[in-house]
Amino acid sequence: MTAPEGRRSLVVKATHAADDPERANLACNVASVAVASGLDVHLFLAVEGVRLAVPGVAEGIAVPEAPPLVDLLSAVYAAGTVTVCTPCATRRGIGPGDLRDGTAMGGSAGFVELATRPGATALVY
Repeated sequence: MTAPEGRRSLVVKATHAADDPERANLACNVASVAVASGLDVHLFLAVEGVRLAVPGVAEGIAVPEAPPLVDLLSAVYAAGTVTVCTPCATRRGIGPGDLRDGTAMGGSAGFVELATRPGATALVY
């Protein structure tokens, strides 16, 4: 997927650990704000971040005084793309049937391809 002519692209990679919900929230917050700003947004979930694409998981993650993670993810799913790292998901026993509708699976090469496109900015959390 390429950004429409003249539209900038933001690629956000969430690589948080299971005990770091604040970093997960931050990555999803940045992605959702970018969607609201009209950017072409790609959220790439890796390491423990892949669990965020499993229905019901984000609802159980709360960060005090931060927007609900499930709302942030919903904004990205509505107007951006969400991809989980296939090897990361597989190592955690997560397959395509476990993921929220609209979630793609891909490897690091997909992240690199998106992040190195002209007009793209990449952030890793």
